[in-house]
Amino acid sequence: MVRGKIALDAAERQELQRRMRATRIAVRDRQRAEIILLRSDGLTQGQIAAQLGVSRVTVNDWCQRFLAQRLAGLDDAPGRGRKPSLPPEAVRVVLEKAVTPPANLARWSCRTMAREAGISQASVQRLWAANAIKPHLSRTFKLSKDKHFETKFWDVIGLYLDPPEKALVLCCDEKSQCQALERTQPGLPLGVGHVRTRTHDYIRHGTLTLFAALNYLDGKLISRIAKRHRHQEWLAFLKTINREVPADLTLHLIADNYATHKHAKIKAWLAKHPRFHMHFTPMSSSWLNLVERFFRDLTDFITEKSFASLGELSDAIISFLAAHNANAKRYVWQAKGEDILRKITATREKLAMMQAAQSM
Repeated sequence: MVRGKIALDAAERQELQRRMRATRIAVRDRQRAEIILLRSDGLTQGQIAAQLGVSRVTVNDWCQRFLAQRLAGLDDAPGRGRKPSLPPEAVRVVLEKAVTPPANLARWSCRTMAREAGISQASVQRLWAANAIKPHLSRTFKLSKDKHFETKFWDVIGLYLDPPEKALVLCCDEKSQCQALERTQPGLPLGVGHVRTRTHDYIRHGTLTLFAALNYLDGKLISRIAKRHRHQEWLAFLKTINREVPADLTLHLIADNYATHKHAKIKAWLAKHPRFHMHFTPMSSSWLNLVERFFRDLTDFITEKSFASLGELSDAIISFLAAHNANAKRYVWQAKGEDILRKITATREKLAMMQAAQSM
């Protein structure tokens, strides 16, 4: 029987305490860690057995194994437990082929992969879940090719992380092509036992452009609706901002590199109004502009409705904006710039490797 006190170094105690706190760990592993921790605190084997509801033999066995092998002794010996029921070749097919769908399929599904590997759909699902393989999901991305990406990136991020005093940071952009779509027939409303419906076809009644400036400090918007999307409309929007914002405040506008924003007449007007400072996002990096987050909410609102005219669409957008400003919620930038750049660098390297492999 083990009688001496178990002495733990700092790393071992930290690991055992981590196992005690972990939520996704086997009960037996947590119990073994607790046995060693209690023994290191000076409790006798009998006290540990009574506290954990196990036998003294169990406590003694794990103490002996820990003294002989340290942390490695708390793991089950290889070969223990139920033998795998799936053929190794089938498992290999399920895991390796998941990332390379055949020419006649857009992607593998549980059913098609089950037929390919000769096992059940449930087995395919369990294998994919255990290895974090998700063929049904995809994400869109676009890496900027702007030569001055990092300089522009930090310029915009700096406004979010350290807004200047006695100034407003306005995230500006246009949401063009807001379509007034009228469903050809009225849909059934949501009810008990059935989902709401809408027709798959619609009548087009034209488009509108929403110009919006999101105040980073309080989340409210300055907006203007126009039928076209030219430098004239952008200039009218800048004049709207100039009228609505107190004259003693400096304005920092974040916008993209759209040609409308850099028209000669726009530059001439900005030169006459020195309190306006333009900050342009890098090319293909509209995700840096927080007003895009508001546009997503507006898009969800518009696509759920039916509009018989441009006037109805305009009234709906105005009502949505009024409700937003009445209960404005600030969109706070929380991501660290260093972390974003690290991900972008890793993606660039991976794309370069893939392109090099394809060219060989």
